[in-house]
Amino acid sequence: MSVPVDEHSLCAHRRRSSRSSDADPFSEPDVYYGQEEHLKQHAQAHRRTLSSSLKRFDLTDLRDFIGNVPSRRTSHDERVQSRKFIIDVDATLETLLEREDTDHNVQITIDDQGPKVFAVGTAASNGYNRFDLRGTYMISNLLQELTLAKDYGRKHIILDEQRLNENPVTRLSRLIKKCYWNALTRRIDGSNIVAVAADPKDWTADPVPRIYVPPGAPEQYEYYKRIADAQPELRLDVQYLPEGGPTAEYILNANRSYYLCRSQPPFLTDMALRVYDRIKADPSAKDFLRTAILSAIKEYYSVWMVEPRYDPITGLSRYRPTGLGVPPETESSHFYHLLMPHAKKLGISFEEFVQGYNNGQIKDPELDDYFLHDRAVRESGHDTSYRLEKVCANLATVDLNSLLYKYEVDIARTIRDFFGDKLSIPTEFRTPQNAEHGFESSAVWDRRARRRKAAMDKYLWDEGKGTYFDYNTVEQERTDYESATTFWTMWAGVASPYQASRLVNEALPKFEAYGGLVSGTEKSRGPIGLDRPNRQWDYPYGWAPQQMLAWSGLIRYGYQDEAERLAYKWLYMIIKAFVDFNGAVVEKYDVTRPIDPHKVEAEYGNQGGDFKGVSREGFGWVNASFVYGLEFLNAHMRRALGACTPYETFSKATAVQY
Repeated sequence: MSVPVDEHSLCAHRRRSSRSSDADPFSEPDVYYGQEEHLKQHAQAHRRTLSSSLKRFDLTDLRDFIGNVPSRRTSHDERVQSRKFIIDVDATLETLLEREDTDHNVQITIDDQGPKVFAVGTAASNGYNRFDLRGTYMISNLLQELTLAKDYGRKHIILDEQRLNENPVTRLSRLIKKCYWNALTRRIDGSNIVAVAADPKDWTADPVPRIYVPPGAPEQYEYYKRIADAQPELRLDVQYLPEGGPTAEYILNANRSYYLCRSQPPFLTDMALRVYDRIKADPSAKDFLRTAILSAIKEYYSVWMVEPRYDPITGLSRYRPTGLGVPPETESSHFYHLLMPHAKKLGISFEEFVQGYNNGQIKDPELDDYFLHDRAVRESGHDTSYRLEKVCANLATVDLNSLLYKYEVDIARTIRDFFGDKLSIPTEFRTPQNAEHGFESSAVWDRRARRRKAAMDKYLWDEGKGTYFDYNTVEQERTDYESATTFWTMWAGVASPYQASRLVNEALPKFEAYGGLVSGTEKSRGPIGLDRPNRQWDYPYGWAPQQMLAWSGLIRYGYQDEAERLAYKWLYMIIKAFVDFNGAVVEKYDVTRPIDPHKVEAEYGNQGGDFKGVSREGFGWVNASFVYGLEFLNAHMRRALGACTPYETFSKATAVQY
């Protein structure tokens, strides 16, 4: 006999039985720790005897927080769902650090000598029954979660065990997408104006945060004026940019006048096409693509294809920015050892010499040459490396010319495929090269790409060694520094299939290390010591951009096994440091160190590892490389990565299996 079912009551029962009031165990910190109602609801749902928990948990504080809880007979902890723990945040945090953080850096890592066992009370027993958390990973995750809970002002929390023993690959991917990205992005709106308007390098006596608005944007001006009026304590100075001011052809590194003389590596067309592919259903997507390509064309003509960057003899381009004086973005003492001997010759102080040299009163051709190359290194993004030191402005580098080849190919394809093979150039984007006709067609860009490839084959390709090298346009000879930028040619598509095979068979073994690709070979770097210290873009360090470009280039030419292997090695190194060192994700890695690859001592050290309790940002391009690298791995490789399996172990196991 069928019984009528009240669907509303059934649904309500299911909601109660599933404990839908509990937060998603993997929700963002502001959701998970942002409200205290979660703990109150849990305590009301578990009406257990609390009197016997006095020794385990501060019952008075708990009752003050959640009110009196009706008691029920004691029973064993429920195991239908994963465990939850009830935790006094401040007391647990203090005890945890006292026992486990033996080097007192507010991190729990494999370097600490604590017991790596920590007991917490289960929520099902209201803290009476204890459960041991074991191992560096779970205990450091506890420290991270407690630090976040304290940030949100929580005194007591219900903490899911799933949040502590989560697969590390899943955990890092989740943090990158849901937490790190929000912390890294910079929005110039009312919620973030304090952070972005202030200038930490404003060394004037009375620094004032400023916002500059284009003359044709009155709505923006009124928006920021309202913020300034509503928050006078900010002392926000809102100004229109001057009419008729210079328009920058460069991709500026920041909003500073001294960056107007230098650009950045030209990745714009690739970025624009990738963004367009994601937003192409938007009605404004094609206008976005048009503006980006017009900007790239103007940059190509105005920056890279005119002197001093363009070398008319080879037809190749160089990082060779203009400018005078000491680079202002450095610390005031950065060049002390370089400049002090020159100051002593003149019998003046360091400060007097810098001021005189910067304003042109002191002439020093030797320093002029040094800072020419120094600015070029900074423009290249590879600051610093013995590959480029004291010579960068003279080099037609493999990396820059690969990028420009891709500009030429991308621009040709975009004009042909999206703009009917005729792209009109508005007045503000015109240059002397296209001012007469006022449009661009694909054919001329195809010819430019072919000419650049021919020049790269002539000047940069070494047939005997099967790799590409930079070319010194002043000395008129090819250098012999082996750099991972040789694989940029595969990413850009400038290498022929034959050249790509030579790179994979002959160059790749020189660069492949335990954790991926090194930036350069040890042989090329040469000996190091007190008088010749390590440079961060040299051996034995690996950088995320080098890895990602190499993976994509290998896939482009059909070398999938090599791409998967290199991606696995790099991701394993990241995840190993993440698991063993309190969730650290840093700027660069020593890819030759199996145990602690994040410990880099070259130059200024490493970025991203000096945090207290929890990493809140990771590091931008390493975050990107982790998410991107996972796309190259199959399901089996991902599972092995989650178990922190070194590539050599995984390779041997799968070789037997298959």
